[in-house]
Amino acid sequence: MPEGAMSPKLSLMGALAGQYMMAENTVADGGHVRTIAAGHYTVAGLSRHVRLGEFVAHRSSTGIHLGEVVRVEPELTYVCPIEPGEPIGIHDTVIRKGAFRIAPSDSWCGRTINSLGEPIDGLGPLTAGTISRSISNTAPPSMTRKRVETGFKTGVRAIDIFSPLCLGQRLGIFAGSGVGKSTLLSMLARANAFDKVVIALVGERGREVREFIEDTLGSHMQKSIAVVATSDESPMLRKMAPLSAITIAEHFRDQGDNVLLIVDSVTRFAHAIREVATASGEPPIARGYPASVFTELPRLLERAGPGPEGTGTITAIISILVDGDNHNDPIADSTRGILDGHIVLQRSLAEEGRYPPIDPLASVSRLARKAWTPDQEKLVSRLKALVHRFEETRDLRLIGGYRQGADPDLDMAIRQVPLIYEILKQTPAERPSADAFTDLATALKNGQVATAQPRAR
Repeated sequence: MPEGAMSPKLSLMGALAGQYMMAENTVADGGHVRTIAAGHYTVAGLSRHVRLGEFVAHRSSTGIHLGEVVRVEPELTYVCPIEPGEPIGIHDTVIRKGAFRIAPSDSWCGRTINSLGEPIDGLGPLTAGTISRSISNTAPPSMTRKRVETGFKTGVRAIDIFSPLCLGQRLGIFAGSGVGKSTLLSMLARANAFDKVVIALVGERGREVREFIEDTLGSHMQKSIAVVATSDESPMLRKMAPLSAITIAEHFRDQGDNVLLIVDSVTRFAHAIREVATASGEPPIARGYPASVFTELPRLLERAGPGPEGTGTITAIISILVDGDNHNDPIADSTRGILDGHIVLQRSLAEEGRYPPIDPLASVSRLARKAWTPDQEKLVSRLKALVHRFEETRDLRLIGGYRQGADPDLDMAIRQVPLIYEILKQTPAERPSADAFTDLATALKNGQVATAQPRAR
């Protein structure tokens, strides 16, 4: 690259910031850079005009760059730049811009964009919609929202049987690293119950983005929009990706569409918030996480769900990376209390070769009764009892301490639970299940009687 030339990424961001500077809501309140530190810089002269979370535009020798206000003091305003590598000098001019806004439109379907709403797929510029939306919008008032009533089929048998979902539900997928969260999300993204699909890939490996979009989504990409912030991008961009994605989902929801929102993962969103907050001096309160993390998480997740009467729904499927397979770490524990259900992936099941490695006993859908028929609810209750009986006696049977015929319920569990486990196995290459209960009934009817010897984990 010639000396003094800007990279394509910085040129793109400079062009976006320049457009933002010329927006109608531009405010002439300005200040100048006072101090510069790793991760943030301070501005004098803006404290009376800006609010926490607003954006500012920084003018430097190389162009115009955006940053977010992360702390306001009487004399100084702390700003986290979108790109930490931006050239910032003492006394550079900084101007208040207000909330960051994007203008989604139907033409965005089939496109891959970054956190700033700019295309990164090489397919040309995006057409802006007629309505500009702040990415820091709030959730609809609770009493104006529709009730969640309608179930739908995901095509994943383990979920459709044991933890069925409804339109407008918010579900978490909890698992450690390398257990299969992204693979399961890719299977759920192909559900036919949705008009639009919005996917936020936060802190994802760069090499996996094209694989996910081209191989996993395939033809479904025509109704999908992918918002990508890879692991090498700044914490500000990783923080903004889910906010931009849910803003796009709200656009389609307000048009009456049923939207599927997938965020992979909300843990990396929390990590990005932590990086920004600690750079501004916010102290940690729970295992290194500052208080702002536990403020931002519910603000993001509550924006999903059913919309007001006359609009559509946003069904959110959120992946949560549990640190060290500890399902009670602060992020997992906080999100579990906000969501409408959780799917637990167990590493031991993955090691056993059961994919997706969903634990049917630990996974819960709080809206399952709205998706099951009364007969299905009774059947699932019976199946869970059999699975529990099978698992709690595993060690006893491994040492030969059980004699067949002593317990009729356990005898039935020994015969049927291995068949249940087999039908729950499913790979992304398989066709989604049209009716999971029919598949289960066929497997139990045609299956061979299993031996009393259990499979070792």
